[in-house]
Amino acid sequence: MEMDQQKPHIAILLSPGIGHLIPLIELAKVLALHYNFHVTCIIPTIGPPSKAMRTVLEALPTSIDRVFLPPVNSEDLHTVHPGIQICRAITLSLPSLRDVFKCLVSTIRLAAFVVDVIGCEALEVAKEFRVTPYVFVSASATFLSLSLHMPKLDETVQGEFRELPEPLKLPGWSIPIQGRDLLDPLQDRQTEAYKLFLSLVKRLRLAEGIMVNTFMDLEGRTIKALDMPEYRNPPIFPIGPIIQTGSSTNHVDESGCISWLENQPSGSVLFVSFGSGGTLSFDQLTELALGLELSGQSICGQSKSSGTSCLFTKRVRGKNRRARTSGALLGTAARILSHSSTGGFLTHCGWNSTLESIASGIPLIAWPLFAEQRMNAVVLTEDLKVALRPKANEEGLIEREEIARVIKDLMASEEGKRVQNRMKDLKIAAEKALTGDGSSKRALSELASKMASN
Repeated sequence: MEMDQQKPHIAILLSPGIGHLIPLIELAKVLALHYNFHVTCIIPTIGPPSKAMRTVLEALPTSIDRVFLPPVNSEDLHTVHPGIQICRAITLSLPSLRDVFKCLVSTIRLAAFVVDVIGCEALEVAKEFRVTPYVFVSASATFLSLSLHMPKLDETVQGEFRELPEPLKLPGWSIPIQGRDLLDPLQDRQTEAYKLFLSLVKRLRLAEGIMVNTFMDLEGRTIKALDMPEYRNPPIFPIGPIIQTGSSTNHVDESGCISWLENQPSGSVLFVSFGSGGTLSFDQLTELALGLELSGQSICGQSKSSGTSCLFTKRVRGKNRRARTSGALLGTAARILSHSSTGGFLTHCGWNSTLESIASGIPLIAWPLFAEQRMNAVVLTEDLKVALRPKANEEGLIEREEIARVIKDLMASEEGKRVQNRMKDLKIAAEKALTGDGSSKRALSELASKMASN
C-alpha cells in the first residue's frame, strides 16, 4: 500500500451493500480530490465483492486505497434480514479491523476514522487507537434527528410506535410524522432489528462530529435544532448533496435507455425506479405496468424481479422494449435523471435517489417501500411539496387507475407544474450550497480543517 506521507490520512469503513457503500465512496472522493486527503477505504466482506462493487472500487483515484477485510464466517449470516446481516458482518470483522488499525497507526498518523450509522460499533475501535472518530449519515437530517432522540424516546414512549394515537414531532421537524411511517426497525420493539438500531444510535455521541448528507435550504430547521446546546450532540456538518458522480463517457449504454432518451422531447419522459433493493409483489407489479400503459406517458424505467434488474423504455402507445443487463445499471439512474428528456421520477424515496432528483431538478412520485423511505415520502409530499403520492386501496394495493392519475397530475396538470417549480428552486439551492460561500461548502471546509488538525 503506497501512501503519501505529506497528506493527512483518514480511514473510512465501508458498510457492505451497494446502497451503503456508494455514499461513503463519494465522500471519500470529495475529501481526496478537493481537500487533499489520502484515504484508506476498509471493506468488511461477507463473500466475494459483487460486480457493482468492483466497478465502483476500480474507478477510485490513486489517492484512495482499499483494504478488504477477510470474509466473515457465520452459519446464520445468510438467513437473516439484509440490514441485520450487514451489522453482524461488521461485528464479526472487528478483530480484523483492529489488525488493520495496528498496521496503519504504526506507519502513518491517522487523522480521522469515518463510519456510517450501521458501522457505529467500530467507533470504539478508533477510540482504542486514539484516532478521532466521525460518523457520516447518508440519510436525511430528519432521520438523524430521530436517531439522536431514540434513546430518550425508548425510555419515555409506552407501547409500539406504530400504535401511537398522535404523530411524533421532534424539535426542528416542520411536520409531525405518524408512528406507522417511522423507519422499519421501529415498527416492532420486540425484534432484533429494533434492539440493534437502538444500540447503534446510542453510539452516535462517541463521534467527534456527525456529517449528514443534506443542506441548509433543504432541512435547515432540523439541523439548527440538532445544534442546540441542551441536546449535547456532537457538532453537525450538513455537507450535501453528495451524490454519485462520474463522466457519462465512462459508462456503456448497454440498455439503450440513454440513446432512446436522446430522441424524446424535453421533459416528456417519466423515470421509474425502486432502487437497488426495491421489489414489488406480482400483483403490484402488474398494476404498475398497466397503470404506466394507461397513463399514456413515455416511460424509462428499472424493474427488479428475482435478483435480475431490467431497464425498459416505452413510447406513447408503443410497445415496451426490454434490455436485460447484469450489473450495468450502476450509475445509470443519475444519468437518466440529469437528461433533458426526463420530466418526472417515480421513486421509492431512498435518500440517494432523492438527492439525485434534487440535483437534477426532477419532481417526484413518492412510492416508499422500506427502511426510512416512508419518513422521506412524508417530508417530500407534505413539507417540501416536491412530490405527489398515489393512494393504496384497503388491501394496500395501488391500483392502475390511481397510478395513471398521479402520473398525469405530475406531468401535465397545474399541480404538477407547481411541484416542478418547487423542485427547480431546490436544485438551485443545492447548487449554491456546494459552491462559493455556500452552506455545505463552508461545512466541508470546516470539517476538513478539523480533521487535518487532529
